[in-house]
Amino acid sequence: MMKDHPHTLATFFVAGLLFAGVAGLGGFATGCIHARVDTRTMHTFERVQLSDVFYAEGAGIGDLNRDGTPDVVAGPFWYEGPEFEQRREIYPPKPFDPLQYSDNFVVDVHDFNRDGWEDVLIVGFPGEQAFWYANPAGGDGHWERHLAFDGVDNESPFVGDLTGDGLPELVFHHEGYVGYAVADEGNPTAPWIFHRISEKGDRGPFTHGFGIGDVTGNDHPDILMSTGWWENPGPDRADGTLWQHHPADFGERGAQMYAYDVDGDGDNDVISSLDAHGWGVAWFEQTRSAGEIDFDRHLIIGEDVDDNPYGVRFSQPHAIALVDIDRDGRMDIVTGKRYWAHGPDGDPEPNAPAVLYWFRLVRSADGDVSFVPHLIDDDSGVGVFLVVNDLTGDGYPDVAMGNKKGAFVFRQQVREVNLDEWEAAQPRLAPGAD
Repeated sequence: MMKDHPHTLATFFVAGLLFAGVAGLGGFATGCIHARVDTRTMHTFERVQLSDVFYAEGAGIGDLNRDGTPDVVAGPFWYEGPEFEQRREIYPPKPFDPLQYSDNFVVDVHDFNRDGWEDVLIVGFPGEQAFWYANPAGGDGHWERHLAFDGVDNESPFVGDLTGDGLPELVFHHEGYVGYAVADEGNPTAPWIFHRISEKGDRGPFTHGFGIGDVTGNDHPDILMSTGWWENPGPDRADGTLWQHHPADFGERGAQMYAYDVDGDGDNDVISSLDAHGWGVAWFEQTRSAGEIDFDRHLIIGEDVDDNPYGVRFSQPHAIALVDIDRDGRMDIVTGKRYWAHGPDGDPEPNAPAVLYWFRLVRSADGDVSFVPHLIDDDSGVGVFLVVNDLTGDGYPDVAMGNKKGAFVFRQQVREVNLDEWEAAQPRLAPGAD
């Protein structure tokens, strides 16, 4: 079946770098020195609009037909890779009014029933049910739906291997308790089992800021929230053991959160947006004193153009991904503006361009850290969840998302260009910026 909206293709010449030459070109310093050569590697993105209908606030990637090529899940459809011109229904389509909300916020693709075919998990409106849809193993018709959990709180629930068993858990909070849900190994179609790791707290369905990551450096993922983090006691813990809570201020109401060694000093820092409906993306540098962990905030973008050395500002960073876009060995940030989170009159600048950026992590020789912004698109933005993975088989990550403007794929294009073209495409520091 063909999709309802033809592809819209546009290439955005936003430079990513795999340095083969002189550092510091184009108005910013990288701290790397190399022999000068005549070419550079350029990273651009080809825009593919899968649909212009609002079905979902997220998307997923997986090989749903087992042909060896990744496909994209967006709303009630999956789109067959690598061209995404053919779409098939997972469940009956239901378009949503962009002035309202969808019932599809977060997507994960995994073989939940272990039959060799990847299934689709969809977390709905905050506080509502999460379902997974069983792949019909190449058959036709709608996929059989199974309840995963009844009542997933938080606007950024996280799917990841929290327990170290190689299987994904759904991490969220429920009725005030932070925890995670796992499938019943003996009965994969039964509702998932919730494991509490915290005391009951004042946490409602619309709480913001959530993720997992190894803060302590012991290889056990901890649970992150905007108000602090819970320390994973490791796989030898007894079932029902509460995790130790460490208060911290990671912002008012963020989006997805990550632990990653931003500055390369050997311990993991935290990356988050500060306000998913307002302003700010930051990284929080981990510091230790007498064995106690603390964090110092470093703003990447904020409300004022002066908050970013390149003058980049946008509101409502409601989805964040952490991935090595240019394969330089350092993790970069992909984020953007959620369009009309609360309609055309809600939140700061709701009608500003719905931009999508990747921020390249650069470490200088003297230890300074910067995130260099590269515009991917200015008419799509993010929803509440975006996925970044290789869709084309070239080893470079691509981007997929759904939101109130529709559903999109951005395929990364990597090519060698001459020095003049490369320099012309580099982002420029704002006047007066260091």
